[in-house]
Amino acid sequence: MSHAHDTDSTPLHAKVLTVSDGVFHGSRDDTGGRGLAAHLAANGFEVVDHRVTADGADAVASTLTEMSAGFAGLIVTTGGTGFAPRDQTPEGTARVIEREAPGLAEAMRLVSPFGRLSRGVAGIRGRTIICNTPGSPKGTIEQIDAVIDVLPHALRLLASDPTEH
Repeated sequence: MSHAHDTDSTPLHAKVLTVSDGVFHGSRDDTGGRGLAAHLAANGFEVVDHRVTADGADAVASTLTEMSAGFAGLIVTTGGTGFAPRDQTPEGTARVIEREAPGLAEAMRLVSPFGRLSRGVAGIRGRTIICNTPGSPKGTIEQIDAVIDVLPHALRLLASDPTEH
């Protein structure tokens, strides 16, 4: 079922950022990032970029700054939201967002008991919505599905497109 087009024919763009030392250094397969990109595409988003960065707040902040520059759409990160010392995706994201979207992050955390262990944040930078999801292939899909129905409307609001309220 395609959610992204609702009543609007404008394609919605998405980017995926995998945050993982193992994937970045080539010792792990990016199953979570590829699965997330395919899931977004199956739900009506045009995935225009998929990158990988190492764990750590500096790497995440730098990559998100590059990915969001001049971009109107959704960026979903996968990985780095847990309790391990190198899990610093929320800290890196917090450095680049201009406004928080706590309702998105809260809804994403409520999807499962393990969701409550996610420290992921969501927010806005310019005309971009950034959502952090866990690195597990199952967790990333569960969490983005918690908000995928409202994201097209939110993106149209950011773009100042006419919407029905």
